[in-house]
Amino acid sequence: MGDDDLRYRYDVEVVGLLASPAHRWDGRPDPALAGPVERTDRIEVRAGLGIVGDRYFGQPAHRDASVTVLATEGVEALAVELGSGPLDPLAARRNVVLRGAEVEALRGEPFSLDCGDGAVLLAGGRPANPCAWLDLALAADAHRGLRGRAGIRCAPRTDGVLQLGPAVLRSAVPLDPARAGDAVRPVPRPRHAAVQPPHSPGAGESR
Repeated sequence: MGDDDLRYRYDVEVVGLLASPAHRWDGRPDPALAGPVERTDRIEVRAGLGIVGDRYFGQPAHRDASVTVLATEGVEALAVELGSGPLDPLAARRNVVLRGAEVEALRGEPFSLDCGDGAVLLAGGRPANPCAWLDLALAADAHRGLRGRAGIRCAPRTDGVLQLGPAVLRSAVPLDPARAGDAVRPVPRPRHAAVQPPHSPGAGESR
């Protein structure tokens, strides 16, 4: 897949990067385990493996979900809703935090990020659903409030470097930066009609 396939171009900003060598959140939320937020100004991405130095690098079970991407606008909208004051988006422990990108619209879609050292191609996958630890790491009710806007899990398709600062995002689908903070709610399942009991065919019916 090349730039011709990623026809939509957006100027965005990488405002946060994280590569964590170990799991921080395991089991039930515990203040003693929360600790400071890791952050870096540069990460190296490897195709099919993930982020160098990250806990999911080279893990077969996470091959298609080794890079997580989040829109900082979702965390900012949450802060307004909760009246909590500013919240650190990296406390959600997503690897890449963007400003100006409708990240949730990239579920299941290919896209690339270019911070000036060449494009890094990512395959957007399933949502990175929030967990109960966010009530401790961000703010009370953050677990519930970030549903539908906690970012997406991605598979890296090319090698490259991402760094803080301005970047270009290219996508195969159009995005609306004004909706970057909106939550994507699951489509309700249709209610099935009551199952009718089996009956014997009457006149004019056949099996």
